[in-house]
Amino acid sequence: MPSTPTLPPAVERGDEVAILSPSAGLAAEFPRVYELGLDRLRDVFDLEPLEFPTARKSTEYLQDHPEERAEDVMEAFRDPEISAVIATIGGFDQVRILDHLDPAVLREHPTRFFGSSDNANLANYLWREGVAACYGGDLMTTFAMQGSMREYAVEYLERALFEDELGELRPADEFTDQDLEWGDPENLDRHREHEPNPGREWHGPERRVTGVTWGGSFEVVDLQLSVDRFLPDPGRLDGGVLLLETSEELPEPWYVRQALLGMGERGLLERFDAVLVGRIKARSPTVERDADERAAYRRRVRDAMLGEIRRYAPDAPVAFGVDFGHTAPTAPVPIGGEAIVDAERERIAFR
Repeated sequence: MPSTPTLPPAVERGDEVAILSPSAGLAAEFPRVYELGLDRLRDVFDLEPLEFPTARKSTEYLQDHPEERAEDVMEAFRDPEISAVIATIGGFDQVRILDHLDPAVLREHPTRFFGSSDNANLANYLWREGVAACYGGDLMTTFAMQGSMREYAVEYLERALFEDELGELRPADEFTDQDLEWGDPENLDRHREHEPNPGREWHGPERRVTGVTWGGSFEVVDLQLSVDRFLPDPGRLDGGVLLLETSEELPEPWYVRQALLGMGERGLLERFDAVLVGRIKARSPTVERDADERAAYRRRVRDAMLGEIRRYAPDAPVAFGVDFGHTAPTAPVPIGGEAIVDAERERIAFR
């Protein structure tokens, strides 16, 4: 397999794209949200979604049949008419499908994969097999964004789908981490409350770094380190750019610090030349916070991360508030692509 992952060929308008559920199965519970995502693929991006068997299966069924989720992934990659594979949503147990995958199929039929959160399991599995993936672009959370799609999200989805590189990633003008109840059909047309983007926050040396990205969901990275069966050879991470972002589980700062401490003691953090941290989500469907409380939580998580990164990778520039992950709008950033992190000019690009 190649030492550096390669981004599969770009999609063209009019192409078929596979829709499947390699993680949870929320399309069965929230069909209106799911179908809005399908409509947006057709109407906004001129793509033809092809639903695979797992797409509308329930979470309960999918948990009992990880081998069917894996088979859908492999069938989608094998199909020469499929230009991209799009996950419906994340979840929490995708790691269970990895033993059922045939890595040769994925290597021999590279296809652009879109998915975030729990889908970082598959994205990093692909990384190990030499195939870059797009971290973001889930059907139900990105394409089915409540209200009309934000221009920022459309622009970067189009780049990730139809171009050979994402290019420069500029900050969004505003963002939200509010969750609207999917069970209320009126929320499909309702915009979430957005707040001004305070900009990225940079720490560490003001230097320029170019390296291959790895990581994604903070919780999945921690899980992968615990499972320790699907990680790349550590040497392949040397000089890379670590991507991290926290989920709607709103991890406590002590857990964030402890997990990064483990990465540091394992000798992994020191291998990365830069770290990009997605905008930290500070509220969830079950935890509501006012603006001051959200800002305070983000600072606590930032400090927990920064303390361990500075301890083990003191020469790595670190950028917080990058627009990928569990807030909105976001860009589908490559896992396995080359990132240019210019801390002196405070610019980030992917190629």
